[in-house]
Amino acid sequence: ILGDSRATQHLRDQIQKFGALGSTSPPILIIGETGVGKGLVARAIHSARFGSDAPWIDINCAALPKNLIESELFGFERSAFTDAKQAKPGLFEAAAGGTVFLDEIGELDLEIQTKLLKVVESGTVRRLGSVTERPARVCLIAATNVDLRRMMQDGGFREDLYYRLNVITIQLPALRERKEDVPPLVQ
Repeated sequence: ILGDSRATQHLRDQIQKFGALGSTSPPILIIGETGVGKGLVARAIHSARFGSDAPWIDINCAALPKNLIESELFGFERSAFTDAKQAKPGLFEAAAGGTVFLDEIGELDLEIQTKLLKVVESGTVRRLGSVTERPARVCLIAATNVDLRRMMQDGGFREDLYYRLNVITIQLPALRERKEDVPPLVQ
């Protein structure tokens, strides 16, 4: 995290502080415009928490096809659908003991938001086609460049999920608001 501005120094302090919380940390929501480094900050928090040994699962919610996102996130059991010839753990299970980073969280449709809320509240996942819950022992970091509050008002984002994700918030300023960071970034 390069830069000499007060905002960048404060950000480095936040990363160390939230990294020290370890695996017991509540969810973190990173807010900022496109290109401000939300993914870089999420990765730095993960590294401060776990070092390089723990799983890091980076999920771009806007890039996953809507018809596959549920099975990708939560997994599925054999025969859960026509092509499910064997069981497959989801990304939450794959990240056990590490971090799941949900980039572009505002792009998730309401049905998946409901299932994600269950994971956040209970700390468990249920694979498609399963009747049993499995532990989802992960640290959750979400990021967005959209105004989730406005999306809530317009019915595009669940209010309960927003408040579960927004326990710790990091607001990243744009580079135009911290011009003293330009020289170190250019170098």
